[in-house]
Amino acid sequence: MSRLPDLASRLLGGGVVYASDEFFGACDNLVNPQPPSFTPQTFGPKGQVYDGWETRRRREPGHDHAIVRLGAAGVVREVIIDTAYFTGNFPPYASVEACGMEGYPSPDELAEADWVTLVPRSPLAGDTRNVFAVDVPMRFTHVRLSIYPDGGVARLRVHGEPVPDPRFLPDGAIDLAALELGGAVVECSDMFYGSPNNLIAPGPARSMGEGWETARRRGGGNDWVRIRLIASGVIRLAELDTTHFKGNAPDAASLQGLGADGAWLEILPRTRLQPDTPHRFRIPELPPVSEVRLDAYPDGGMARLRLYGELTAQARAELTRRWLSLLPPAQAAQVEATKATLGTS
Repeated sequence: MSRLPDLASRLLGGGVVYASDEFFGACDNLVNPQPPSFTPQTFGPKGQVYDGWETRRRREPGHDHAIVRLGAAGVVREVIIDTAYFTGNFPPYASVEACGMEGYPSPDELAEADWVTLVPRSPLAGDTRNVFAVDVPMRFTHVRLSIYPDGGVARLRVHGEPVPDPRFLPDGAIDLAALELGGAVVECSDMFYGSPNNLIAPGPARSMGEGWETARRRGGGNDWVRIRLIASGVIRLAELDTTHFKGNAPDAASLQGLGADGAWLEILPRTRLQPDTPHRFRIPELPPVSEVRLDAYPDGGMARLRLYGELTAQARAELTRRWLSLLPPAQAAQVEATKATLGTS
């Protein structure tokens, strides 16, 4: 599975804004973060209940499609069209397109958007995670899944790199590690029970399964994870949250940051943790860092890691340049038109 976040996931705020048909299965299932499930011989008024999006059998020309608003706009690197449990009713072909638009467009406005192909019309296998690599260096806000001609898809995963809109980053403190703003796990020692991406996911963990948990360490050493911040910034407050982890929380933890000179500096010394507790620590004045290493002693699980602070002026400028360089042409034109209307440069 890709370590990149699923930009379409409901956990990040993704949603299906339009579907041509959803007679047998609700289109909202496409962005459900949970794995698909199936209970045989479970019938509702419209037939066997499927955990996915399923359209009726098409009797006229054309094909079905659904439009998904990405929870985190970004550069798409991989698309997974998961047909789990759809065997005699999966689409034989599918394609995926994407667009970038300003504001909150309606389905009618999206229908007129300039769509860019991410996955050309391609054959699908039933009851399979159909994986497609994507190499389109643009930032998108929406994707459109088309199935030919009809059928069922359990999940649509859109893995990629979040690219935040700098116009909506507050001037004060923000979570410099936030997944939805572009924070990323670059390496970790172990992810046996839970992905380290969960550490920087939005919102509180609803269960132990929504955190990062390692296997029981039987040798020496300790577990750790490295996180690249959204950009270089000064950390003021750290939150290490062990909520839900009761018999398996780390005994202690520490934080280090990677400075501009390439040297690691101490952010939080090795500090005792309590189970099932959000821990907050004020951080003394330190230079800006671009990456953080969390060490958990000796092992265990943690629900969330928050690193609140301010971006440097240079980091904000770099974020703005990257955002502008990745805008699709149609959205770039919208941005320029808005600047002209507001009289800004």
